[in-house]
Amino acid sequence: MAAVDIRDNLLSISWVDSNWIPILNTATVLDYFSERSNPFYDRTCNNEVVKMQRLTLDHLNQMVGVEYILLHAQEPILFIVRKQQRQSPTQVTPQADYYIIAGVIYQAPDLGSVINSRTLSAIHGIQSAFDEAMSYCRYHPSKGYWWHFKDQEERDKAKPKAKKKEEASSFFQRQRVDALLLELRQKFPPKFIQQKAGEKPVPVEQIKKEPEQPVETIKQEEKEPVKAPAGTTPKGPPEKRIRLQ
Repeated sequence: MAAVDIRDNLLSISWVDSNWIPILNTATVLDYFSERSNPFYDRTCNNEVVKMQRLTLDHLNQMVGVEYILLHAQEPILFIVRKQQRQSPTQVTPQADYYIIAGVIYQAPDLGSVINSRTLSAIHGIQSAFDEAMSYCRYHPSKGYWWHFKDQEERDKAKPKAKKKEEASSFFQRQRVDALLLELRQKFPPKFIQQKAGEKPVPVEQIKKEPEQPVETIKQEEKEPVKAPAGTTPKGPPEKRIRLQ
């Protein structure tokens, strides 16, 4: 597997030298930035030429090429260093900005990198949401689509199962009984006695009832015992006679 060059991904790294932190100021910050171990520093820049010739930084305006300048300083915490391409004493093209916070150097992202990072973060969040939603989706030909949540199933298992109270009747049964009662009332309407004007109310006890039909009782005739005729005596069974041989 090929090794990845650190300079190809400078936005994800930082650099610090703790020995320089106590003495960082506007006069020493460029020297601190030009350390050989700093991955953000280009050793082919004009600053390196001026440093080797022991010239002042004012000579950078008369040179052409890559250079580093101190763009902004807020001692002792914040320093901003700019990398730019000088084409003439009055014409330069910015290439990158670096900010130093508490001695730690970072590269400031460009606009394209910011938009790319935010877009990737948004797409990753949306994709994760869709994957999570699809993991809870279920389908059956007879039932169709529905959601099955694992957390809901665990909560249902943790809850004590309460016994469901059985209702005396269902809604359909109650509705059916009401319809039958209404039908019976229409077939057999109740009788209301309406008194005439000026008469006293008739008590319920004096309301004539329909005469009840008497229950017919069937009398059974008693059989008289049969009397034997006079002068006859009851005979017993005939006696057996011995046959002589």
